[in-house]
Amino acid sequence: MDKGVLATALGSPAPFGQSQFAFMRGNAFEAKVKADGGAELLRLLYERLGGGAPAPAGDAAAPDLSAAGPEGRAARTALALREATAAGGWALLDHPMLALEVAGSPAYLEPDAVVVHPDGRWTVVEIKSFPMIDASADASKVGAAARQAAVYVLALERVAAVTEGAEVGHRVLLVCPKDFSNLPTASVVDVRKQRAVTRRQLTRLTRIEDIAAELPEGTTFDPACAPEELDAAVAAVPPAYAPECLAACELAFHCRAKSRAEGAVEALGRGVRGELGGLTTVAGVLAAAAGKEGDPADPTVAALRRAAALRAEALESAAALRAGGGAWEAASPPGGGADRGASGAGGAADAVPGASEGAGPCR
Repeated sequence: MDKGVLATALGSPAPFGQSQFAFMRGNAFEAKVKADGGAELLRLLYERLGGGAPAPAGDAAAPDLSAAGPEGRAARTALALREATAAGGWALLDHPMLALEVAGSPAYLEPDAVVVHPDGRWTVVEIKSFPMIDASADASKVGAAARQAAVYVLALERVAAVTEGAEVGHRVLLVCPKDFSNLPTASVVDVRKQRAVTRRQLTRLTRIEDIAAELPEGTTFDPACAPEELDAAVAAVPPAYAPECLAACELAFHCRAKSRAEGAVEALGRGVRGELGGLTTVAGVLAAAAGKEGDPADPTVAALRRAAALRAEALESAAALRAGGGAWEAASPPGGGADRGASGAGGAADAVPGASEGAGPCR
């Protein structure tokens, strides 16, 4: 089931998506990098990760990966990887199809490219349209690219495990535009940490069969159902909403509305949720800060009450300052306003270069 269709049927369509301009720019840059049989891409890879192998010439293999359906393409990719490894030369696989088991079901992945080295090493290539300025790119975007590449590495390792002489490199090649031009440059990113984190997360995912077994009998996610029935079906699967979901999941707006309605602290972010310990609702947090609920010995409750006391103290001081200012104005002698006005006018006159007591009004 497409989550975008489901979100629209629930009345919470995701009003976001990649702009057509960004999409076209990314495609144009990728085509430039892969032009002439990937000569520029192979040159960049050899400069950064060539090792002791001979430089790739114009005869680098480019196997045809076309097949029927994602499953067929994944099988064709696995065969091409084995053949290229056995040949002992350079090979460039353009948009291969990889399979990875996620929660008991196959997920099909399509990296930008995979390069097979003469020594049997496989390198993932990620081509992005964000720039590298002075050989440095935005850290958050590089991190996202590294996490994405780590998933491809895990999928490749499944094929390499049954391919003699194959080894998946944990250093991927990130290709981006150089400075403010459209010329490609590259950087090597080590994804061992991201790979370990992703692998651990995959092992902890609940299998789809187990989730389906806990659903009420007859549950369906058919968008043609009545909105109330569809909403109840989605509610049967507990959400794990966080603000980060807005950038990746079409159902994020629906889950956010539910999270806000329930007053869940997850709506404020995973960092806030982690700091609040056993307090799971906004109402509970406010009650604990006000001293109405919560164990005073709990460090989280104590910190909230201290923060509330400091806030009340600051507001009290600000109110006292405002009250003091009003009392001073009320205590001014009669005519004081005129005197102050005259003094202010005199000060203004003194501030004008060349002004004197006999000077006329400024025009």
